[in-house]
Amino acid sequence: MNEIVPVDMKVLMNHIYEYQKGVRQMVLFTFNRKFEDWALRRLDRQGIDYLVQSVGNDCLNLFFGSRECLDAIRLIVTKPLSQLTPEEDFILGAMLGYDIRVQCERYCHRKCRSCKQAQ
Repeated sequence: MNEIVPVDMKVLMNHIYEYQKGVRQMVLFTFNRKFEDWALRRLDRQGIDYLVQSVGNDCLNLFFGSRECLDAIRLIVTKPLSQLTPEEDFILGAMLGYDIRVQCERYCHRKCRSCKQAQ
């Protein structure tokens, strides 16, 4: 019997493929909570380590990838992503493989904004 796979889960399957092929060492996937069981079963079947964080609006952040990266995530991401310091945000973006130039711009923007707020 063919299972109808929601579009969100097709995106997850692509992320899993990229992780397994070594394109990424870690992935952050945000999705609707109603697909949690499906997503976690998929990762469990593939033997992929993961960490789930509630976003609070019926969505979840799903980090998955190498154990070393997830160990670092457990130390860095101890609060909602919107509350990360500029440094934590920069490290997370770098770990996720985001464009480092864009991460530098984002860091400077966030750091300058927080510096102005502290004055």
